[in-house]
Amino acid sequence: MSLTILICIITGGVSYIAFSNPALQERLTFIPYLIKRNKEWYRFISHGFVHGSMGHLLINLFVLWQFGEFTDRLFQVYFGAEIAGTLLIVFYFSAIIVASIYSYLKHQDNPSYRAVGASGGTSAILTSYVVYDPWQWFLFPPLPSILMLVAYLWYSNDMAKKGGDNIGHDAHFYGMVYGVVFIVCVSLILNPGLLSDFLVRLLEGPSMPPFLGGF
Repeated sequence: MSLTILICIITGGVSYIAFSNPALQERLTFIPYLIKRNKEWYRFISHGFVHGSMGHLLINLFVLWQFGEFTDRLFQVYFGAEIAGTLLIVFYFSAIIVASIYSYLKHQDNPSYRAVGASGGTSAILTSYVVYDPWQWFLFPPLPSILMLVAYLWYSNDMAKKGGDNIGHDAHFYGMVYGVVFIVCVSLILNPGLLSDFLVRLLEGPSMPPFLGGF
C-alpha cells in the first residue's frame, strides 16, 4: 500500500467518524483563538484530518490520491526511492501547517473563526504536477498546468479578500506558494536536475491539448 493511499484512508476514516461526533470535530478543528490561549498547537495538523462536508472530504481525497501518487513517483525519480516516502510525508504535513500560519495570525483573537480540511496540503501537492511539466493539460478546466496555477492563485487571493463563504482560500493560496518553494528548495539541495528539466519544458512552450488531438 502506498503512503498516499494510507494517508487517504486515515484522513477519510477520521473525517467520517467526526461527521457524527461533534465533540471530536471541535477538538480537531483549527481554532486560532484556542491555539493562542491554550497552546493547542496540535490543531495546526489535526484540522487536516477533518472536513466540513462529505463533498469537501471527497474532493480533497481525490486531489490527494491523484497528485500524491504523482508526487511520490516524481520524488522517487529525482531524489531516490529511499527518501521519497519521507519527503512526501514532510511535504504534505508541513504544507498543512505552513498554509495555516497566515490564518492563525489573522484570526488569533477571533473566537468565532474555525477551519477544517486538508486543502493546504493538497494544494501544495498539486504543484508538483506544475513543476514537473508546466504545459501538461488539465481536462477541467482546460488549461496548461502553469496557467492553472496562476489562475488558482489569483482566484484564491481574490476570494480570500471577499470572504463570506467559509472556505479557507488563504490555505489554498499559501499551500500552493509553499508547494513551489518546497520543491524548488529540495531540488536545489538534492537534485537540481528537476529544475533544469522544468526550464527545458517551460521553454518548449505549450502543445495542442489532447482533447483537440494533441499528445
